[in-house]
Amino acid sequence: MKSGFVAIIGRPNVGKSTLLNALTGEKVAIVTAKPQTTRNRILGVVETPARKGQRQAAQIVFVDTPGVHKPGTHLDRRMLQEVHDALESRDLVLVLVDVTRRIPFEDERKIAGRETRGTTGLEAGGASDLGTGATSGPEPRGTLRTARSGSWASEDEFLFSLVRKVDCPVFLVLTKIDLIRKDELLPLIDALTKQYNFAQVIPVSARKRDGLDVLVEKIVEVLPAGQRYFPKDQYTDQPVRFMVAELIRESILIETGEEVPYAAAVVVEEFIEPEPKEKSPLTRIMAAIYCERGGQKAILIGKGGSKLKEIGTGARRKIESLLGTRVYLELHVIVEPGWRESRAFVEQLDWRNQIEKLAEDQANEPTGDEEAS
Repeated sequence: MKSGFVAIIGRPNVGKSTLLNALTGEKVAIVTAKPQTTRNRILGVVETPARKGQRQAAQIVFVDTPGVHKPGTHLDRRMLQEVHDALESRDLVLVLVDVTRRIPFEDERKIAGRETRGTTGLEAGGASDLGTGATSGPEPRGTLRTARSGSWASEDEFLFSLVRKVDCPVFLVLTKIDLIRKDELLPLIDALTKQYNFAQVIPVSARKRDGLDVLVEKIVEVLPAGQRYFPKDQYTDQPVRFMVAELIRESILIETGEEVPYAAAVVVEEFIEPEPKEKSPLTRIMAAIYCERGGQKAILIGKGGSKLKEIGTGARRKIESLLGTRVYLELHVIVEPGWRESRAFVEQLDWRNQIEKLAEDQANEPTGDEEAS
């Protein structure tokens, strides 16, 4: 049997989480059109059966990471650290590039017939506010952002600098190929392969599942022999409480705009599972939505609580699908000024730290004998 960890990295909005969900066949990671939707490393586990005379059975542990972007807050720096951590413990790296964006590098004369000398950065697509992740709208085609010496003006250059430091195979995965003509792929592949000697170049469309079988086959070929890291029927390492919090945050991202999604965090405060003998099982969940300013709280709540109700309704339906029970979901909004710059607060959002805290709380709870005394 083969097994190994496969790190997935790329710029924001390249479709990392969409690809992960398509490969696992499960809702492992939340997906929205907004940049920086992913904040934590998320594992998705894929089992591939053996094929006689063709391949061994394998367990692929995909590690989805936050999009590589300029860190403007402690939250951003923590997200970038998640990328570095994923690259430290991996057997293979997938570098995802959105083919609908043009990525000219300094040594490239032309990409798809357009001049690029002396330029770096994105030619087309959203012009991001790199500190917050908010977008200021699309730039017209042909617009190029020039790199300043020693700056992060070209995050594409920074992305490629990360993979140049690894000592394992690196695949270039071109995403969203259903959105461009095939004759546009070759110039882009030519430009990108001059940046790094990729072991494989694989175009895919996660939405149409085009190229996914080829991707899995090529991954299995390079994985080392090993044992399963997770039980055969497990598709992620995330606890249910964290997945519930993420589904609530996904609903916030969908229902709100401007700066609110990037200033919002969700913490599940109570998660009460139904009793085993309940005829109509009901899971009771209480969660807090944190934001940074009173104005953001007003937007999240909406007139007469209308927006919070929309967020809750959308999240509840997804949570019920995840849990397989009816769900009573109670949400409330708390203002925590500047939480994205608070190391302590950002650390508590990590589900691994939340599990440790829950274990400590349970260990410190008095037993029946102690209460009686």
